[in-house]
Amino acid sequence: MYQHLLDKKARLAVVGLGYVGLPVALEFARKIPVIGFDINSRRIELMQKGIDPNKEVEADHFKDCDITFTDDEEILRTANVFIVAVPTPVDKYNVPDLKPLISACTLIGRVLKQGDYIVFESTTYPGCTEEDCVPVLEQLSGLKMGTGFKLGYSPERLNPGDKKNTLKTVVKVVSGCDAESLDEIAKIYELVVDAGVHRASSIKVAEASKIIENIQRDLNIALMNELSLIFDRMGINTFEVIEAAGTKWNFLKFHPGLVGGHCISVDPYYLTYKAASLGYESKVITASRFINDDMAKYVARKIITHVLRNSNEPKVLVKGVTFKENVSDIRNSKIIDTVKELLAFNFQVDVEDPYAGTDEVYEEYGLHLTRKAANDYDAVIVTVPHAPYMSLTDEDFASITRPHAIVADLKGIYKNKITSRNYWSL
Repeated sequence: MYQHLLDKKARLAVVGLGYVGLPVALEFARKIPVIGFDINSRRIELMQKGIDPNKEVEADHFKDCDITFTDDEEILRTANVFIVAVPTPVDKYNVPDLKPLISACTLIGRVLKQGDYIVFESTTYPGCTEEDCVPVLEQLSGLKMGTGFKLGYSPERLNPGDKKNTLKTVVKVVSGCDAESLDEIAKIYELVVDAGVHRASSIKVAEASKIIENIQRDLNIALMNELSLIFDRMGINTFEVIEAAGTKWNFLKFHPGLVGGHCISVDPYYLTYKAASLGYESKVITASRFINDDMAKYVARKIITHVLRNSNEPKVLVKGVTFKENVSDIRNSKIIDTVKELLAFNFQVDVEDPYAGTDEVYEEYGLHLTRKAANDYDAVIVTVPHAPYMSLTDEDFASITRPHAIVADLKGIYKNKITSRNYWSL
């Protein structure tokens, strides 16, 4: 298959053109013929014009690419290698929602041909690819894995907003259903991954490796958040503690904060779900999820306590609604939980963000982004270190707040810089 792709006798399709799928598709399209498939026709129209709907990929990255963007199943049928990069969210009960993944399998199963390859990049629990996806593919295609089609798993490692650690520069974990598929899939990814590949011993090992990458971060951030809860009661600034502890060579510099987005705050639930199905109830992972999920309400409680002592008409400005700095991604943004708590206490809450899309924020959360800040806020919550926020001064905050106001700096950006207003950070 690798040689057929190089000789342009075969085509590679990427199914799902979001934050992961589009960069992957464009990198391959510089080397081999690619079909970029997505069920959202509006997004396809933008990409056909060289526009990334997520505002992550710059226009010049679309140039010199042999790629066809489509939502047409018949065009997808002409592909021979399918890379699946669809979302794997959880529902409101934090139970894995496999509907997007199974829908992608249903689609591919209808167009699958003898000898085709499917590689999953979507994050999921160990066993999902073979236990949940393969039966759908086999039933709809009439083919058997191994003899009829080949299967692999290669977890995505893209980091939205990160221009340094990219598909090309980060080692890619690859796996296959047999030795032949592992070798072919490894060579295919080596076309675009300069850092090389790591060949996992099985698909389950590759799935598990991705899950624990994010669980490890979740656990470490939960520890910092718990320390923040303790140090706040002691009147100690957590960021100053971390700065001091960080002078030791083996101290890991994780920081407290709201843990949102589509990876760290979601992936642990996939492993705990699978573990529960096997009769094991996770303790450490579940505890870290509880701590991190509760931090948004803790922030709200701090703001409510301060503001109600000083104002009968509480008014708060939230600066930043994306889940991390310098990206437009608002998925699973935890500051929304803070906003909901404030609204429940009849606070007026204005929300602004230089990166988030106005329509997307309203569609997802029912919130209107504020175009211009007022000058009478009782509190300002700065959630993420967006580039435009980094240069804000004490005078800037004084100009939009009342004298008794509090500046809640969740990421410690303005430590020792706010003097004319009350200052608090995690």
